[in-house]
Amino acid sequence: MRIDDVISARSGPIFSFEFFPPKTAEGEAKLRRSFDELRNLEPHFFSVTWGAGGSTRSQTISIVDELQKASGVPGMAHFTCVGSSVEELHAALAEMEQLGIRNVLTLRGDPPQGQDTFEPVPDGLEFASELAGLVSSTEHDFFIAGACYPEVHQEAPDGDTDMRNLRAKVEAGVQYLITQLFFDNSDYFAFCERARAAGIDVPIVPGILPITDTERLRRFTALCGASIPPAVDEALQECGDNKAAVEDFGIAYGAEQCAELLAGGAPGIHFYTLNDARAVSAIMAALKATRPWDRYREAAFAARAG
Repeated sequence: MRIDDVISARSGPIFSFEFFPPKTAEGEAKLRRSFDELRNLEPHFFSVTWGAGGSTRSQTISIVDELQKASGVPGMAHFTCVGSSVEELHAALAEMEQLGIRNVLTLRGDPPQGQDTFEPVPDGLEFASELAGLVSSTEHDFFIAGACYPEVHQEAPDGDTDMRNLRAKVEAGVQYLITQLFFDNSDYFAFCERARAAGIDVPIVPGILPITDTERLRRFTALCGASIPPAVDEALQECGDNKAAVEDFGIAYGAEQCAELLAGGAPGIHFYTLNDARAVSAIMAALKATRPWDRYREAAFAARAG
């Protein structure tokens, strides 16, 4: 099923979960346990990453195929320019379509290990907008998602350039945007205002990483250019090496962050699960109990009535 069909039929926010291809048998077992636990929360779709340098292409496709067929939950394959010619990209699309995968997240992708800058292969593509254009201009039938960056892409010289690049993606065929991780909701809301002013009208869904490990958090934010708010940093320092305390704080903070986003009109939440269901399950339980999106509906109704 295409995700735009899911969106058109929904009566509330869209919840989705991201997984990555494991490298070991133990990791494979953990992925499947986590997926089985999270599918009970009735997600609208799930996604599977492509791997650095396009290294997990076949594994990504097979995992999406397996989980989608076993669960009935629509799957989305990440799809990057890295290491692939246009001919190889078409072949990957044909393979996915044959398996019944109808949703892709188009990304430029990170440079292969050992390279500091991205260089397209011969007869390859350089930008995510080109990849979205390739998918949308072919005979294939895919729902196309893309990424966006509330705190500006780390390679963009400024926010205006980054927004022009984002608009180019949407004009090329991207129908749904998922943000890079962030921890200050004001960054998301300000970004959405700038995007709407730039003429970008597709859904912009917050990508949320529950905090479960301080060192991993610092590593991820350094890689993607996201910032850690001072209050969060201070709380994590107080937790120190107490992993249980870090996870408890992360769940509480994540639940509050998601509630504020949904109450403020965010169309859904995309969770970066890291193949671990515990924190995401706890946050989702809190959200389903409190239904913060109803507050947004009530405020919108009151504004129209007034």
